[in-house]
Amino acid sequence: MYKSGFISVIGRPNVGKSTLLNKVIGEKISIISDKPQTTRNKIQLVYTDEDFQVVFLDTPGIQMPKNALGEYMLKLSKSTLAEVDIITFMVDDSMETGKLDNYILEQLSDVITPIILLINKSDKLDEEETKILVQKYKNMNRFDKIIPISALYDTNIDEYIKAIKDILPEGPQYFPEDMITDQPERFIIAELIREKALLNLEEEVPHGIYVGVDAVKTRGDKDLIDVYANIYCEKESHKGIIIGKKGQMLRTIGESARVDIEKLMGSKINLQLWVKVEKNWRDKDKKVKYFGYK
Repeated sequence: MYKSGFISVIGRPNVGKSTLLNKVIGEKISIISDKPQTTRNKIQLVYTDEDFQVVFLDTPGIQMPKNALGEYMLKLSKSTLAEVDIITFMVDDSMETGKLDNYILEQLSDVITPIILLINKSDKLDEEETKILVQKYKNMNRFDKIIPISALYDTNIDEYIKAIKDILPEGPQYFPEDMITDQPERFIIAELIREKALLNLEEEVPHGIYVGVDAVKTRGDKDLIDVYANIYCEKESHKGIIIGKKGQMLRTIGESARVDIEKLMGSKINLQLWVKVEKNWRDKDKKVKYFGYK
């Protein structure tokens, strides 16, 4: 019997959702950063084994919206709860349940979909602390399975996959076995560039950027691909910060992004980056949609 289904991975921002899925899939698709709003789109990632296939939906972390982009991201996260066969709710090693985790628990209170709870960053807990935290969530009587994991160190990821297989319904193979994401190549390249900007820039600048890839061209019969991309920001002052003194910051972003893009494409990359200003685009619904957040 072949099994398949769709899984929503939810949790507050930066709890480790994208790290988990990158480990499961084995490719760097969802971007990782310690800043909120890292994942902006609902990204479908595909895991295929001999007798089952899982389609993961990596959604933005649930948080209270501050602008039109935030409204879109919250709507996106909540909408997936009604679309899937299994919900994975991820929390971290905190012994106290935070405000956002409680908010998510409220959203799950009347959901009949099976829920797997992952307690991430369990490597920071000793055996007794782990037992206490697991029992705390067991007492809520909301979860079909509770698994302490470490997405960073691969701890209990196999147990998570087994739990998914046990719960999945019988179903078809939705995607070819060699397919790992439904996102186009340009989207993944843009996300890798945006990740490096998030990692290198400070304060509000990273949240106000969008990366658009204009062209991806193979240069004749050479093992070289030219990638042309724009980093859009909201203010002229931000543009100067992104470029940096004598262009150093832009070079740093470009050089680190190029390494990951080369791994993705399996070829040498000539990455050309420009910085452009689109004032306050996150507050304008039309601009949010224009930049692909629909």
